[in-house]
Amino acid sequence: MPYMVQQTSLDGVLILQPKVFSDPRGFFYESFNAREFEKSTGVKCNFVQDNHSKSVRGVLRGLHYQLQHPQGKLVRVTQGEVLDVAVDIRRSSPTFGKWAAVRLSSDNQLQFWIPEGFAHGFYVLSETAEFLYKTTDYYHPQSEQCILWNDRDIQIDWGIVGEPLLSGKDAVGHALIAAETFA
Repeated sequence: MPYMVQQTSLDGVLILQPKVFSDPRGFFYESFNAREFEKSTGVKCNFVQDNHSKSVRGVLRGLHYQLQHPQGKLVRVTQGEVLDVAVDIRRSSPTFGKWAAVRLSSDNQLQFWIPEGFAHGFYVLSETAEFLYKTTDYYHPQSEQCILWNDRDIQIDWGIVGEPLLSGKDAVGHALIAAETFA
């Protein structure tokens, strides 16, 4: 099986470990195979966009989501290390407002599947990190929403010392209690 799959505390949010072939020359792995992804996870999806970002230590991006054009995301790190977080923002869910996190790095080669209905963010732990993700819908800026990274009701343990480096929109996100969320 190309992926070993671990269920998180949030239904549908998965940690994936691809099968890696290593030898003294380096390594090889399939970072994505639609047939094997569906077989391993039970998730059938159509990825329409790939994104790639590079960030420096201390950058925190998120917590982002799109209401009208929700995106499922398959994320991974190709250089460096991040703490990656998914927050359940489906009001009807028994885990509404709860979060799950995983350290993604170029060394562990883990991937994180975050389905629609979740907010997503990450914090850079290494000097720099390159972050790649596939999405199930296109970026739609008019639909984008942001929940505060330090929302008191969610209480994410980012392991941050000092203040993170935030974009202007991330610094003024909404508290979960006041945010537009999924039903």
